[in-house]
Amino acid sequence: MIKRPIDIVVLSDIHLGTVGCHALELLQYLNSIDPKIMILNGDFVDVWNFRKYYWPESHMMVLRTMLTMMTNGTDIYYLTGNHDEVLRKVSSLQLGPLFIRDKLILELNGEKVWIFHGDIFDITMKHSKWVAKIGGKGYDLLILLNRIINRITEKFGRGKLSLSKKIKNSVKKAVRFIEDFETTAIELAIDQGYDYVICGHIHQPKIRGYENEKGSVIYMNSGDWVENLTALEFDGDEWSMFKFREEDFAQDERIEKLIRSHKRNSQVYIK
Repeated sequence: MIKRPIDIVVLSDIHLGTVGCHALELLQYLNSIDPKIMILNGDFVDVWNFRKYYWPESHMMVLRTMLTMMTNGTDIYYLTGNHDEVLRKVSSLQLGPLFIRDKLILELNGEKVWIFHGDIFDITMKHSKWVAKIGGKGYDLLILLNRIINRITEKFGRGKLSLSKKIKNSVKKAVRFIEDFETTAIELAIDQGYDYVICGHIHQPKIRGYENEKGSVIYMNSGDWVENLTALEFDGDEWSMFKFREEDFAQDERIEKLIRSHKRNSQVYIK
């Protein structure tokens, strides 16, 4: 198979280790591209919901494929999210071409790009903007605040706060939350002088421009591999949204075997 060369690909909310993860489709996509840089923008492995009895071969093959990509010259930046926040303890770690970070700032063609998962807006929406404005360390302060609040809520038996709990309340609240999330990210990016801001977390793929009296910014969200099966791609000149469609991919023999095995064993995994 001839692979498509890509400068940068951004994937978020893959949620490996859960039934909802579309690992087979992700494998088809990964096997079709040859990126210089891959950014995993949070919730790559779902540590919150990980169960020992559920780790199918397709999920392991995603890891193997990414290891092969690194061996072949792809740099991978793993940005921490809420479902894999345990990695925030080692968020300055580098293992060869693998970098673990809480956020990433790139300069592309003279423009500044700010990339982060976005879960800190989940529980600090009302106050996140003024916290983030406290110097260049604002986002780091939000991560620290997120960690402290989760420890407190867990201590009192309420568990970690997450978007999934919010969207179960009502559709109207979910829509309002998504709008507030995007507005907060956009306004912070403008205040801090970024030309682009890229998030994940809310599973809503989008590319939109925004302008106010202080400036302008392009907001992007890479979506997820649970519902939307999307990714952001940068070809050296512009960003675009990739949307997986089964008919665009010719199955290879390995993936066909995995699909048959997955259908055969689905009742074993779902308990």
